[in-house]
Amino acid sequence: MLNFINLFMDKKSELLQLFIQHLNMTTIAVFISLLIGVPVAILITRNKLASQIVIGIANVMQSIPCIALLAFAVPFVGIGSKPAILMVIVYALLPIIKNTYTGIVSIDSKTVEVAKGLGLTKWQRLFKIEMPIAMPFIMAGIRISAVAAVGTMTIAAFAGAGGLGWFINLGLNSRNPGLVLLGAIPASILALAIDFILARLEHAITSEGLQPAEKIKNVSKKAKLRERVVVFALCAVLILVPGFSSLSATFASSNDDKIVIGTSNFTEVIILGYMYTDLIESNTDIKVDQKFNLNGGSFCFDALNNDSIDMFVEYTGTALSDMLHEPIENDPDTVYNKVKDLMMERHNIHVSEPLGFNNTYVMSVKSELAEKYNLKTLSDLMKVSDQLKLGCTVEFVQREDCLPLLEKTFNSKFKSVSGLDAAIRYEAIDSGEVDVVDAFSTDALLPKLGLVPLEDDVKFFPPYYAVNFVSQEVLDKHPELESVLAKMDGLLDEETMATLNGKVDIDGMDAKDVAHDFLLEKGLLK
Repeated sequence: MLNFINLFMDKKSELLQLFIQHLNMTTIAVFISLLIGVPVAILITRNKLASQIVIGIANVMQSIPCIALLAFAVPFVGIGSKPAILMVIVYALLPIIKNTYTGIVSIDSKTVEVAKGLGLTKWQRLFKIEMPIAMPFIMAGIRISAVAAVGTMTIAAFAGAGGLGWFINLGLNSRNPGLVLLGAIPASILALAIDFILARLEHAITSEGLQPAEKIKNVSKKAKLRERVVVFALCAVLILVPGFSSLSATFASSNDDKIVIGTSNFTEVIILGYMYTDLIESNTDIKVDQKFNLNGGSFCFDALNNDSIDMFVEYTGTALSDMLHEPIENDPDTVYNKVKDLMMERHNIHVSEPLGFNNTYVMSVKSELAEKYNLKTLSDLMKVSDQLKLGCTVEFVQREDCLPLLEKTFNSKFKSVSGLDAAIRYEAIDSGEVDVVDAFSTDALLPKLGLVPLEDDVKFFPPYYAVNFVSQEVLDKHPELESVLAKMDGLLDEETMATLNGKVDIDGMDAKDVAHDFLLEKGLLK
């Protein structure tokens, strides 16, 4: 408990910033869903076929995994808050549409007939009879959407949008429960607070006669007015505070000469992203906007191609097969030269010199399993793969140069394969849920968990030397960047990178501090 309190005190300013980001994106998404969902629900009450089609589409959209929606949105709207808000809008629409529709169509037909008999027009019936009676249903849908939106918005961190999911992901990467709680607890509090405010709003705007009998109270008009003023003020705070924060941040950065650095969602590249940030801001007048924690290398590559980011670190083997879709090579120089030439030729992307370390795949098992099956090499592993459960990254499952080619080369399949987040796969092997993981050679958790890396005796995995991809347009606009970025060339070997990863993933240090201290030690910061 004391460690968590110290962590909270150390990161309280960053937590406040991420909390406001989270509130901002959630509020905007739910508000837009409300503006779309209620009118659509009202329209479909007039046509049964239309209602079946619209609610059916909303059901289908909500069944799509949120991370898939996020990935689908990025090529069209870029990274950051836009795809995250779009994702949550899709998820928030169904409860609002369904509850509003149900509330209106369930009104007793005799009530509507009486309203017609009194001479009320269609619009008068809607606003004076139907909407007030349906209000408990409508507010229930809004509350469901709002609470769910807070949780769903934690995925926004994978699109570089920030929010409380940033701490959750950092905690998963480093197996640090404190960081996970630092993101999860405020998200839970925010969800409860929003639900409470909306519950009070529902009470304030619902006609007293429609309240359940036990909730009906004989209150004065003055007390009712006071309640509404307080509730409306709280709702205004939910909308205006994050709104003003967003506007001020946009205005403050509008005149900055800046570049955007992106990273994938694991410790190593986040450290490198902070290193490049420090180097640029220390040696130039350029400001850096960080879009860290994007959902994988392909996500970063798409973002660079559509100008959502200006640079990111990736690995030569990944770039050759997964981004350039070229045949696999095993010679490091050949792979690097192909990647460098083709990236410039096809995408106008400059590839730096290698940063110095080769973070290749290393299939790893627990020591007791290695002893049981006498596993020392990749060949040994594949001889008994049909008896073992593999837990690996989703990229490893999908990429043609990884699991599909591995099983084809050895004509053998694993007993089961689970596609997992990079951090979760270590949790899985530590708890015995899987037997084998696709570790990386610079992973600090290998020695911590007592895992045995198996020798790639057949040179199956291509070289994965870290390089920096930069938009050539950015280098042309800022020629001073070239010499600054080159300070990272050849700076790190496997042992050094593993040590830096260990300071974050094992010792619990902040990746930003680890990067800064390393550059100071090397004398690279002014």
